[in-house]
Amino acid sequence: MGPWSRVRVAKCQMLVTCFFILLLGLSVATMVTFTYFGAHFAVIRRASLEKNPYQAVHQWAFSAGLSLVGLLTLGAVLSAAGTVREAQGLMAGGFLCFSLAFCAQVQLVFWRLHSPTQVEDAMLDTYDLVYEQAMKGTSHVGRQELAAIQDTFLCCGKRSPFSRLGSTEADLCQGQEAAREDCLQGIRSFLRIHQQVASSLTSISLALTVSALLLSSFLWFAIRSGCSLDRKGQYTLAPRSPGQKSGCAQRVPC
Repeated sequence: MGPWSRVRVAKCQMLVTCFFILLLGLSVATMVTFTYFGAHFAVIRRASLEKNPYQAVHQWAFSAGLSLVGLLTLGAVLSAAGTVREAQGLMAGGFLCFSLAFCAQVQLVFWRLHSPTQVEDAMLDTYDLVYEQAMKGTSHVGRQELAAIQDTFLCCGKRSPFSRLGSTEADLCQGQEAAREDCLQGIRSFLRIHQQVASSLTSISLALTVSALLLSSFLWFAIRSGCSLDRKGQYTLAPRSPGQKSGCAQRVPC
């Protein structure tokens, strides 16, 4: 395969990669929106506690997700435009966006490996605080918030050997609610599914970002070489010679 054929193949691969990155950005944006506005996360975040352990983690995850979506989308648009228009500046901008997105994803993977249960611990701690507040009867609002959490996760109470609230817990789950699983297990099960989806999207995003980095750098150097990616020469208008009615185009090799 000649060098120009390799460039054409790289252009096609770049456009296909940008298309899949845009689809990935849409998927990540959907997940970020669900994480912020979804009932399971919102009911924990809105708990009226003096200090909500989950709120800071939730806000950080939302901001990081939006930043990643913006970088991926902007990088895909700039790279696709740079490939079609053979613009060196647009291709460099796409490469920069993909580089920043790659750094953010590496940091996210490191955080997941270093603190795999941080989100789960924050949600469980928040539920424990709401549960204890409601069981101690310090606030009627606490009872309403606890009921909202249990109705959202379809759970009731918690089975913990460290409970210090005595027989008051027995009145919490009655009738059909008594057949529900405890909320600690329910929250863990929900987060396990959510984290599996997030891990899959992160893996796909890393693979596509690395591919886009390699392709954009290769195409940038191809454009930098001074030749058009689709034509092996440039056409210039030659001066009119005697006996000719007009000038003719001649191809000048790069």
